[in-house]
Amino acid sequence: MLRIKRMDIFILQSFVPLFMMTFCICLFIVLMQFLWRYIDELVGKGLGVDVIGELFFYAALTMIPMALPLAILLASLMTFGNLGEQFELTAMKASGISLLRTMAPLIVLMVFIATGAFFFQNDVLPVAQTKMWTLLYSMRQKSPELEIPEGVFYDQIPGYNLFVQEKNRETGVLYEMMIYDVSKGFENSSIILADSGKMTITPDKTHLFLRLWHGESFENLKDAGAGNMKNVPYRRESFDEKDIMLRFDSNFNRMDEQGMRNQYVGKNMAELQATIDSVGARVDSLGSTYGNALREFPYMGVHAYKTVRTDSGETVRTRRADVKLDRPLNVDSLLRGSSSGVRIGYLTQGLAKAQRMRQEYEYKSLTLADDLKTMRRHAIELQKKFTLSFACIIFFFIGAPLGAIIRKGGLGTPLVISVFLFIFYYIIDNMGYKFARDGKWEVWQGMWLSAAVLLPMGIFFTYKAVNDSAVFNKDAYVNFFRRFFGVSEVRHVEMKELVMEEVDPTLAVQRLEHLKLEVAAYLRNNPARQSYIDYWLRGYDRNALHALRDEIESDVEYLSNSREKMVVLKLMDLPILRSLWFQQPSETKWLSWTMIVLFPIGVPVWLYGRKTQMRLRDELETVGKVTDQLIDLIAPDIPPSM
Repeated sequence: MLRIKRMDIFILQSFVPLFMMTFCICLFIVLMQFLWRYIDELVGKGLGVDVIGELFFYAALTMIPMALPLAILLASLMTFGNLGEQFELTAMKASGISLLRTMAPLIVLMVFIATGAFFFQNDVLPVAQTKMWTLLYSMRQKSPELEIPEGVFYDQIPGYNLFVQEKNRETGVLYEMMIYDVSKGFENSSIILADSGKMTITPDKTHLFLRLWHGESFENLKDAGAGNMKNVPYRRESFDEKDIMLRFDSNFNRMDEQGMRNQYVGKNMAELQATIDSVGARVDSLGSTYGNALREFPYMGVHAYKTVRTDSGETVRTRRADVKLDRPLNVDSLLRGSSSGVRIGYLTQGLAKAQRMRQEYEYKSLTLADDLKTMRRHAIELQKKFTLSFACIIFFFIGAPLGAIIRKGGLGTPLVISVFLFIFYYIIDNMGYKFARDGKWEVWQGMWLSAAVLLPMGIFFTYKAVNDSAVFNKDAYVNFFRRFFGVSEVRHVEMKELVMEEVDPTLAVQRLEHLKLEVAAYLRNNPARQSYIDYWLRGYDRNALHALRDEIESDVEYLSNSREKMVVLKLMDLPILRSLWFQQPSETKWLSWTMIVLFPIGVPVWLYGRKTQMRLRDELETVGKVTDQLIDLIAPDIPPSM
């Protein structure tokens, strides 16, 4: 029977509050991004708080797919960072509990979250996106709130430009007014000048009522000119009081949601797949029709296909055997003997026909391109139903091991790492989306690009965390590349204040003499210059080099117990021998024979390998010289052997 243990409850209690907090923070951040993007379309429209709140609610639902993976990444980083910082992960591992077992309750929780994210994407998100975009487009169509500025022309009233020099904010009276009426077009515009006026909105908020005092109006009567463009009559009118009614709808009118519901953002999986199938069938049908039209089109007045009735009564079209269209047509023979006017006429007609056909096929290609774009957009939205769930799981398997590795809780280091990883994910995901949208990649390739990039990262971090490997240890990487490329290391030997084993001069000389003999034998057995084939088939004996290196280290360890400071300092002159792959690549037989057969390819490796071999010989010769100097320091009365 499956039982929830106390440790599982503890892990869930540590993760869930952090997840809720980080989710709210991330959702707020992406919602502010939405606000900054559309702030110009919301300000100055006189919209009610209920409408703004409704828009923000649907926008928050729409932004959940972006906030959820980031929240999971940040929460998992913080949770396991806190556990590592407080040595609770260490205590669990000491008790025999692996990291994967510690992550087990959260893995189950991630499966539930991913499943819920899938159903959210399929059932809730289309409705939320439909309502959000419908509200947003309705707000765009709403007229701005009426606020007449002073000293500048106001053009937010459709068909009119209004200028007010000064206004009384207490009484609402406008002074030195100019009204340009261009509702009938600029050629039939009229101008009204008034000393003062007052503007009000009708109770139904569909018209503006202007009462003007002491002014004049000018209007041309071009429509009454009966086509006489030289003498256009105009009318001038002076008034003490004049009333004008202007159309200005300041109400908020919601658009019909059905139009947005038919778009790809408002469809679930079944509807998306149905649209893809129907549009795909139409594209196949049009392609077949266009192909048949190309095959049956008469070239030079000759039809390449003929209609044949079979024995069963069916009518089929077959290629005519007497027509050979694969041979080049001699156009010069058609024009030979014709006059220049006839030839020009032929060429003109042919050019015009070619241009008409080109325009026709360009139109057909644009029609097919629109259908293919529709299919791609629907296929992208269909793939998004799955990518969010997978991204949640991947981000957990990145965040939890990273938190266990860095062992830093709080909002400092985890927040920096989360933001960096999420920006990397967003760039990769957006790049794949654009490639899929533009048809440069297959839709599934573009939409799963970010998952393909981040999945190996999650596997790598999980493997490193489970095996307690040093991922962010700079020295480990430096030492690895130093060993690989053969960068020299400096030996450090210090005087010991307490010596447990005294150095026997006779034994020390014997060990150093034996070391000299081994070094000389190695240099004899491994020639200074190796040809290309000898290098790949033989190289330098690395097993003997390992034994020689171990002997040097053993002698250094023994002689470091000396009470003579000069001996200890001289030990630092002994080089640290490095065993490199480039010194003996012949251990990989198939690679060696491949490089011998493909001669030019292995030349750079051969040249670099010879360089490492010569460097090794120099180090071994240094070992021989330092050995003689150590013998002189330890037992100066004993002559060095030759």
